[in-house]
Amino acid sequence: MERNSMMSLLARHGRRTRLRTRPAHLPLVAAILTAVTVTAAPTAGADETNCGGTHFVASWAASPTDALAPVDAAGAPVPLAVADQTFRMIITPHLGGTQLRVRLTNRYGLGPVTFARVSVGNQVAGAAVDALTPVSFDGGASVTVAAGAEILSDPVPFAVAAFRPVAVSIHVAGVAGPPTKHWNANATSYYAGPNSGDLTGQPGPEQFASTTGSWLYVSALDVRAQAATRSVVAFGDSITDGFVGTSAIPVPVDRAVADVNGRYPDALQRRLDAAGIPISVVNAGIGSNRVLTSGEPLMPGASGLARFERDALEQSGVAGVLVQEGINDLGLPPAADAAGMIAGYQQLIAMAHGHGKKIWLGTLLPASDALVDGVALAPRSESDRQQINAWIRGQRIADGVVDFDVALRDPDNPSVLRDDYSGPDRLHPNLAGYRAMADVIDLGMLSTAGSPRC
Repeated sequence: MERNSMMSLLARHGRRTRLRTRPAHLPLVAAILTAVTVTAAPTAGADETNCGGTHFVASWAASPTDALAPVDAAGAPVPLAVADQTFRMIITPHLGGTQLRVRLTNRYGLGPVTFARVSVGNQVAGAAVDALTPVSFDGGASVTVAAGAEILSDPVPFAVAAFRPVAVSIHVAGVAGPPTKHWNANATSYYAGPNSGDLTGQPGPEQFASTTGSWLYVSALDVRAQAATRSVVAFGDSITDGFVGTSAIPVPVDRAVADVNGRYPDALQRRLDAAGIPISVVNAGIGSNRVLTSGEPLMPGASGLARFERDALEQSGVAGVLVQEGINDLGLPPAADAAGMIAGYQQLIAMAHGHGKKIWLGTLLPASDALVDGVALAPRSESDRQQINAWIRGQRIADGVVDFDVALRDPDNPSVLRDDYSGPDRLHPNLAGYRAMADVIDLGMLSTAGSPRC
């Protein structure tokens, strides 16, 4: 790596910044070097040194995937051009509070985008909202975000309740290219037609005639929480993202699972809440994502190694990351082998520890009878999966292990999912399977990751 590039990377970790631009993709060796030489990235509230008071903690997140896929996971069209219109994105926070801030993204935009007005409100039903509250950026209502950049709003007084849907309404002024999105939201959001203008102050649903199963422009919501509260990031692929298919071919997504918040991180959040543990679980899963291989510019997104810092380690109040990813590396061409995957996991561990965060590894689920990622098209995938899982169980460099494989595999045929936990494609769990994934996670293990404020 050139000296100027390394100095730029160090500078980015040495100061807080509200407007973030796309980092250069680093070679794998440099990723390890970065992990062991760069000190922990500042988190919201890091300027306060005691454990009292409050800080901002991620309550919801969705990793940007792309801007070019023309349809969402259910096959509905997604805008590839924007013209003076308003998008009403419905998100479900995991942590409540009385103050929030919103992160908007233009990570995969082809040019600058102007967010002329933004508001938040509580979803009443569909696109109907109440308690509309304007959002500002450095004191102004409008902000222009360059291609590759993201912007964090000012703190907004607004009552957020866990699992009560929040509507983020975004008016894009003028003409813009395809919006950066999270491809498979497993949630229904809304948008108005071109040239319909600013509807961010409109509580009614009348002009929001179009629906989408993607999240456009919005990538995170933070809430102000007590100092001991922290976030844990669930990092992975479509299994973390909560995908449930409809047939042997994974797409389209089963729309029956939309808006039920049935992903394993959702079920894990409910367990933590019931136990009174002040941890917010945020989701950094991306469908078809791989640890080693990038899918940019299409919806699989940047590789896990390339996006780990931004999508996981830079979340507000993050204390640890639970990684369950790798089945696509084994099943999709060019297929990785066990040795390459283990090296990739070691790099993720080094990056997390280099930032002072805990990291836990989840074993890979069986999929030998799946059409995608199974042995019919990837003959080595099952043997490599078993080698990887053996390494995950035996290694001692991560901070813990979650054995998802044992929890969901068929005891009579450990190379496949249990029938009662499998979706139709035999690759993704069904909702019962996702609950089983959450149930096998040791809450005490997660609790060992203390707040970055304390």
